[in-house]
Amino acid sequence: MASRFCLCLLLAAAAATSPGRLVPYDLLYADGVRAYFARDWARAAELLQRALHSYAGLRAALRACRAACRREAAFLGGPPGAGPWEAALFGPVLQRADCLQHCLGRRLGAAPSAHRASRTIRRDFERREPYNYLQVAFFQLKKLDQAVSAAHTFFVANPQHLQMREDIEKYRRMSGVRSDNFRDLEATPHWEAYEAGVQHYDADEYLQAVARLEESLTEALSALEECRALCEGPWEDEDNEEEEEMQPGLYEAIAAHYIQVLKCRQQCVLEIATKPGRISATEDFIPSHLDLLQFAYDQVGNQALAAECAASYLLFYPTDEPMLEKMNQYLTELGEDTAITARESIQHYVQRSLMEKKLIYYAVEHLGGTFNDPDLWTPDELIPENLKEKHREDQEKQKQETLDVEERDKRGPLPFEDIAVTMDSHQMNGTQRVVFDRVLTESECKDLLRLTKLAQNGDVDWRDAKLLLQASEKSRKIIESYFTPGKKLHFSFTHLVCRTAVDGEQEGRMDLSHPVHADNCLLDPEGQECWKEPPAYVYRDYSGILYLNDDFQGGGLFFTEMDTVTVTAEVHPKCGRLVAFSSGKENPHGVWAVSRGRRCAIALWYTHSQEHAEQERVKAEELIEQRAVEQDQTDREERQGADGSGRSSSETPVPSSETRYTSRRHRPGLDRTQHPKDLRARDEF
Repeated sequence: MASRFCLCLLLAAAAATSPGRLVPYDLLYADGVRAYFARDWARAAELLQRALHSYAGLRAALRACRAACRREAAFLGGPPGAGPWEAALFGPVLQRADCLQHCLGRRLGAAPSAHRASRTIRRDFERREPYNYLQVAFFQLKKLDQAVSAAHTFFVANPQHLQMREDIEKYRRMSGVRSDNFRDLEATPHWEAYEAGVQHYDADEYLQAVARLEESLTEALSALEECRALCEGPWEDEDNEEEEEMQPGLYEAIAAHYIQVLKCRQQCVLEIATKPGRISATEDFIPSHLDLLQFAYDQVGNQALAAECAASYLLFYPTDEPMLEKMNQYLTELGEDTAITARESIQHYVQRSLMEKKLIYYAVEHLGGTFNDPDLWTPDELIPENLKEKHREDQEKQKQETLDVEERDKRGPLPFEDIAVTMDSHQMNGTQRVVFDRVLTESECKDLLRLTKLAQNGDVDWRDAKLLLQASEKSRKIIESYFTPGKKLHFSFTHLVCRTAVDGEQEGRMDLSHPVHADNCLLDPEGQECWKEPPAYVYRDYSGILYLNDDFQGGGLFFTEMDTVTVTAEVHPKCGRLVAFSSGKENPHGVWAVSRGRRCAIALWYTHSQEHAEQERVKAEELIEQRAVEQDQTDREERQGADGSGRSSSETPVPSSETRYTSRRHRPGLDRTQHPKDLRARDEF
């Protein structure tokens, strides 16, 4: 009787804020989209907003009920007639299911199954797709402030969306649009606090950094609990077409579903560590808070809290020597008798995570399956012996990828004697940067400039194209030999491009023909990160630009810090000058606008991956080799004809315009709506 009374109290508390019957969000969304395409903007806006509200309400109900019912699992002893061990196992399970059923029914006003949406719909809401429709509807209704907020909310999570990027820029230029209209309506509290805390930390404002980082850590742990609660959904069976006799039995099914939930809970740390709009998570997100807080508290003179953060950090990395030294320092300063303990919330986090990892690794070892451990701090002894090798390989790969680029900044021999290194990494205030001169002669530059004019008319002969291939191949050999001797570099993309000054006033121009970016990752100056994920060309390893002229003004290349503002080096174009650099976050760069004249250059990107080698170049080389053989044969026949011993020169076959090598064009059948030029715009130096 007492147990049931406690359960009722919990259910009443959980349902106290029940909004009444919640209409399933997928139905509202479908009606909203139909109204959108019917151009019924007012109804579309209303339904889409209701769908977002319903989606948030469903998630809130799931979180609240699962938290409220978690403690009820021990109240029942088990079903009648069950054995002792079965009662101990299934009693709490049945009790919790009963609790959830009642709680969700009261909060949602309907059976929980009515709110199960398809994966496609769930994915739309995860990607904030309703806001994409909403911004258009609000714009048509002349509700500009709401349109801007909806557009910004969508764009934050979809920064690669080119059309929304253009819309955002249009909104910025509109009269009546204020800067505070650009609000993220789905803003994640812990990310806002974390980025503010890191900015204060970098600016040596440690009091402010402590406040925001503590806020971020609290919010992150709260978001983690919410994510874990949402993992307890239906069993997502990918192979749902299995025949009945192949379905798992009772215990196998229970084990499979339970392990699925545990894996989901483990991945929650990646979810909270991934900034909206990014795919890659920030490594060691929770431990990094403690590391930053330890130093910040030390700087403001609060050694007690600094020691607490250090002890908490050591729960993740107990053998970290710098942190152990700091602990010894704090013990000396606070007194050897001072008890320094880790935070209770962090102890709970680590202990629970380790327990779940043990269960998952047991299941992987004995029942099969895989597990991508999201944490770098997982103790080696926790992993079964037969799984350790792969785990070590994964860790080594991660370590190799995060090695400081300075350690790889080594110079190899140059393959051509007349090439000169004008500036190296040290002189350019960076790493993996270099400028070569005399890569081309004045005559070669003029021939390639002539090629740019021929390309405009689509009248490129194979001999002209051969000049471009030879110049770019020479550059490839130089860069490969200098940066990666002994490791093959393949062409990823080759681009002959000219930029001409726009008409109008040029005095004092400081605009860019190409904004600051990195070539194989998405630069995030606010977060001081560069995210290696699509739409970035993540497979690119080295970049180069070979200049063909200098009779113009502006158009120089410059490198910056990660903030995209602090210029660290500039390169002024000239004939035969090749600037080369690694394509990653260590080399953010941009290009000043051409203010007078016309600048021409060959832009080059290289990759170590054979899989991503430029196939069009391979075909071009084969075609040119074929043309050279044909020309050689033609020359011999002409000489023979002149001697009266063969076919006359008037019979020499002429290559048709269809087989002539020309500049890059669309191939028939490609989807023109993809706008390849727009997609490659950031690759044009």
